[in-house]
Amino acid sequence: MVNADLQHRWVTAFQRHIANPVLRRLPTQTLLETTGRVSGQVRRTPIGGARRGDSFWFVSEFGERSQYIRNIQADDRVRVRLRGRWYTGTAHLLPEDDAKARMRDLPRYNSAVVGAFGTDLLTVRVDLD
Repeated sequence: MVNADLQHRWVTAFQRHIANPVLRRLPTQTLLETTGRVSGQVRRTPIGGARRGDSFWFVSEFGERSQYIRNIQADDRVRVRLRGRWYTGTAHLLPEDDAKARMRDLPRYNSAVVGAFGTDLLTVRVDLD
């Protein structure tokens, strides 16, 4: 079995250099926009999740090791692109939430990928303005 640190490095390298640059260009891809905690620059990350009422829910596969989660910890104001339209909101990290149970209520394909590669699942709720 691959250890969690090695898996994290492999998956994030693949996402950063191959998957994310392609996915960010797709007009229907859901994106999370955060402000870089060090650079102050806009950071856009492809994510999967679902809108439920006035909130958008998703599960981070690497929890607090994810750069976008660290950005949220520094500044919880975010934007989410859903079906080509941008929404502003406030992100909330929910470590007490059962992320595996939450994924059963989110899109099946994304949840399968997050569940397969994730090592430290963390639920995030974005309350949309």
